[in-house]
Amino acid sequence: MSRNLFIDASAPIYTGSRDTLDKEAFRKRISVLAARVPAEKTGAILRAEVMRRSLMDLPKIRTVVPDAANPDGDRLVLLRMTKEADIPPETDEYLKKESKGLTIYNIELDYDYWTADEILQAFLPPDLCERSPTGFAMTGHIAHVNLNDEYLPYKHIIGQLILEKNKKVKTVVNKLNSIDNQFRFFKMELIAGDADFVVEHHESDCRFTFDFSQVYWNSRLHTEHDRLVRLFKPIEVVADVFAGVGPFAVPAAKKGCAVLANDLNPNSAKYLAINVENNWVTDLVRTSCQDGRDFIRQCVLELSENPFPPYTGPKLSRVQEEKERRRLQKLMKEETTAAAHTPPTESLPPRQYVSHFVMNLPDSAIQFLDAFRGLLADSTRNFSTLYKTMPMIHCHCFTRELERDRAERDIHMRVEEKLGYPITKDVSFHLVRSVAPNKEMYCISFRLPTEVAFAL
Repeated sequence: MSRNLFIDASAPIYTGSRDTLDKEAFRKRISVLAARVPAEKTGAILRAEVMRRSLMDLPKIRTVVPDAANPDGDRLVLLRMTKEADIPPETDEYLKKESKGLTIYNIELDYDYWTADEILQAFLPPDLCERSPTGFAMTGHIAHVNLNDEYLPYKHIIGQLILEKNKKVKTVVNKLNSIDNQFRFFKMELIAGDADFVVEHHESDCRFTFDFSQVYWNSRLHTEHDRLVRLFKPIEVVADVFAGVGPFAVPAAKKGCAVLANDLNPNSAKYLAINVENNWVTDLVRTSCQDGRDFIRQCVLELSENPFPPYTGPKLSRVQEEKERRRLQKLMKEETTAAAHTPPTESLPPRQYVSHFVMNLPDSAIQFLDAFRGLLADSTRNFSTLYKTMPMIHCHCFTRELERDRAERDIHMRVEEKLGYPITKDVSFHLVRSVAPNKEMYCISFRLPTEVAFAL
């Protein structure tokens, strides 16, 4: 905690029961030297170079405190030494000249003073202290941890510490190893706090509401969400095959993109629709709840028959919309037509073809790539006219290959095997994150081959 060589500021050795956390065991008194100085001199003494290495430097402990013997008069400047013999000679000489003498000051530390990690280091058996698990990820008001087996006997203590040492945390859960086989969300157990799993989470200037225990959400992917959304142009249509609750779909729509968003999990689809409404993008996002293969095949048909209106400019918030409405009313009163001051949408065609497919289901997304074979082969449609440029596919996946070259070759081979054709145009790889010691998450982006899309 401190670089102090004279004060033992470590948490007390825990001697209480390990079935519960005895907070009283963390009381500790530290006696230090303090210089009694006139109130008007404290600033100068704190700034003095000769004092720099002698002043109290414990976190959360004030360096200057009132003098109990004279609360309205002198101040006590706390030192980091406990014995006068430890004070450097030049500092001792300075204090003899500038202060009214030294006294002993008792610092009382208790459970509230120590950090969660310090308490856990004192509480756990010595052989478990090296990797004490006080780190967690936040989603809304929920802190979630992934505890190794050896820490499970202490899971409720760990949860209590996280809850009490972090004001924004209301619920603490431990993710279990088991994953829902159909909808791929993690199962979890409550280890502290309220059994309230419906969260409100903010990301990319969007507000997301969802039941964390029933849908997939990973806060560590926010940079990947932002990265892909930056690739989309506002005039484009994005098809989000495994949309979840909307971390790609909603920010893309707020950017101006039209979005077809789908998820097989009914709970994800429910909250996806709620988030679309809460973020004022209902006119730009169409949601569905169906199998990913069915969605891929149907979305191009639906879009060709029922296109999105042309892009009309950045999506405005409700406040901005109201300001724009008042501006137009004012212009109309001045006998200026509103049409002359709106974007020239007549030059932009309706949006009726997909520019990007997002496939964020890393465990199995590659297995769905066969749905693109013959996607545009229906000769009764004008797909050959609409799709003069093939859509980009952004497919997330896992690989056990840790070397970059070997990982790319592995992913490239699996993608081509499922498509049944080589991919050569606009191919790129992005390492998203390491998910385990021998497991990496990547996103491969590539232009859908014409030969695949129009295959008979």
